[in-house]
Amino acid sequence: MITSMFQYEFLQNAFLTGIIIGALAPLLGVFVVVRRQSLIADALSHVTLAGIAFSLFLEKKFFNALGGLNPLYMGMTFATVGALFIERLRAVYKHYQDLAIPIIMSGGIGITVIFISLADGFNTDLFSYLFGSVSAVSRTDLYIILAVALIVLFCIIFLYKELFLLSFDEDHAKASGLPAKQIHFIFIVLVALVIASSMRIVGVLLVSALMTLPVAASMRFARGFKNMIIYSVLFGEISVVGGLFLSFYLDLAPGGTIVMIAIAILLAAIGFKKLKFRTS
Repeated sequence: MITSMFQYEFLQNAFLTGIIIGALAPLLGVFVVVRRQSLIADALSHVTLAGIAFSLFLEKKFFNALGGLNPLYMGMTFATVGALFIERLRAVYKHYQDLAIPIIMSGGIGITVIFISLADGFNTDLFSYLFGSVSAVSRTDLYIILAVALIVLFCIIFLYKELFLLSFDEDHAKASGLPAKQIHFIFIVLVALVIASSMRIVGVLLVSALMTLPVAASMRFARGFKNMIIYSVLFGEISVVGGLFLSFYLDLAPGGTIVMIAIAILLAAIGFKKLKFRTS
């Protein structure tokens, strides 16, 4: 029964991509949650959607004869630019840095609507990017996401101490001489790349859930920051792998199934912690 799922190449691609995303999204999500920037994933996901809409617009209007474009490239480009604008706006509004997130989110939604209208309306391709589609994952997408994973892991390992210090005590980090601006820049670009990479599996509108829900569940168990990372990645992998299996055998949308499993894990974690507190 299980082997029947892997007889198709697109399902093999989806499963391998899901394993990568299931680790990357919660890994960066831990730093995002600790920084109290959970909504940044929503903002960048909407900007990513604008990039996808722009790519589909170009494909429909100009590039049909050339065999089309890969929206993943344009989604990553827009997400990266959006991340840079967020950092710039955070510098402009030093005392109201949270304003950067709704500004960029609103801009992303507005640009998306414009390109959808220019492309003569909503289409099924854009729908698959909104909520995820395992059939849309190609071998090229897998290689791109693998490259993103290697870049993210290298940066996290190389800058772990700096990211840890900036996440918990930014003022002390700056006083210690850390190049906070440059590290913030690198981190938010990594977040943008992971969000754009995740759109094939969970969809751009649900990727923020994969970055935050496993982290929220891990916070109920974790005893320390590294422990929280381990639990977050574990819960993320369970959500993605379980969601892909259930979506295949029950004919469900993969993105929604993955998110609902993540919510179930979160509710179980909350319930377990309360039960343990009452019995102790």
